[in-house]
Amino acid sequence: MPVINVDDLTDKDKALMEVTQLKREVQLQRWMTSKCCEEIKDYIQAGVDEDTLVKGISEDKNPFKEKGGCVIC
Repeated sequence: MPVINVDDLTDKDKALMEVTQLKREVQLQRWMTSKCCEEIKDYIQAGVDEDTLVKGISEDKNPFKEKGGCVIC
């Protein structure tokens, strides 16, 4: 898809683009926020066992684990 520079368009072309976009948005199916939140919560809870943000990274798989230390005698 070619890139369109909006500054080069006429006011009529800009208005047509806006109307086209609004027509697309009107056709979108809407859902209640409460229903979406419940579905998102269920999805997150279903994958909590594999989620590293929840359970953390195991020491043997942690790429940022310090390899060695410095000892000063």
